[in-house]
Amino acid sequence: MNDTEFHKLVDHALMIIEEGIDESGADIESETTGNVLTLEFENRSQIVINRQEPLHELWLASKSGGYHFKYNNGEWRCTRSGEEFFALVKRECSVHAGEAVDWS
Repeated sequence: MNDTEFHKLVDHALMIIEEGIDESGADIESETTGNVLTLEFENRSQIVINRQEPLHELWLASKSGGYHFKYNNGEWRCTRSGEEFFALVKRECSVHAGEAVDWS
């Protein structure tokens, strides 16, 4: 994958998250600054998602830890656990929000 393809995939993933959070109705603020999407919760905790262009990875940091994701076979997968990116984002959002956060 080249840098242009990587940025298109990441932009699409971040759009899915922002639209999904709106759809979920959860009280989560999202802000994109440069290569970083920050999700802030009512309790002031945060999830930070950023693109690592040199590695062609997405990184996610939350109170449960840090995760690295690589795009393979049409999905972003955690390089350690193999967990799918959006499933982990929803799970982490639910933990931070104290309520189920889900979208289609």
